[in-house]
Amino acid sequence: MGEQSAVATTANKERAPEVEAEAEAKARPGCYSLALKVSHEDRSFVLPINFFVVDCDLYRSGFSEAANFRFLRKLKLRSILCVCPEPYPEANVKFLNENGIRLFQFGIDGCKKPFVTIPAEIIREVLGIVLDVRNHPLLIHCNRGKHRTGCVVGCLRKLQGWCLTSIFEEYHRFAAKKARVSDLRFIERFDIASMKHLPAPFSS
Repeated sequence: MGEQSAVATTANKERAPEVEAEAEAKARPGCYSLALKVSHEDRSFVLPINFFVVDCDLYRSGFSEAANFRFLRKLKLRSILCVCPEPYPEANVKFLNENGIRLFQFGIDGCKKPFVTIPAEIIREVLGIVLDVRNHPLLIHCNRGKHRTGCVVGCLRKLQGWCLTSIFEEYHRFAAKKARVSDLRFIERFDIASMKHLPAPFSS
C-alpha cells in the first residue's frame, strides 16, 4: 500500500487522542479501561500529553512533567522507555527512583529533515524491551508522543499483525498535520522477520 493513499484515508481524522482514548477504553474490558477509570476517579489527575493505552500494561505519551506524576503513580509502572537523546530531567529521575521505576533510554534524534534514516537496529532493541512483559507495566514516550513514539508503536503493530491502513491511521491520530512521510515509509519497510524469535506481542 502506498503512503499517499494512507495519508488521504486519515486526512479528516483529527480527533484529539484523549477523546479517542476514552472511546476505546469504554469499548474494551480490563486493563484497557484502567487509564479511563483512574482519570475519572479524581479529576485532578493530569494525564501526560498524548497519553494512550497501547495494550495491556503498555502505554504511550509525550514527556511527563511534575503535574503528571500522580497519574503515573496510579498506573504502577515498572518501567519507562524514553526514545529521546537528551539527559533525563532530575525531577523525573527522582520520581522514578522514589517509585521503583526502571528507565530505559535510547537516543533517537527527532530530526525533521526528509530522507533521514531512522536507526532500525535501535528500534529492534526498543521492541525487545517492549515485548518483554517483565518490564510491564511500561510507558513509551518521546518529547511530544508523536513521531518517534509513533514509529515504535507502528512497528509493534506490524508484529501484532495489524494492516498498514490501521497502523497509519493510529500514527496520524497523534501526529495529525505534523505527520512525516519518512516515518510512514520507515514503518512500512521495517522488517519484522528477524524478530520472530521474540515473545508473542500481547493481544491482537
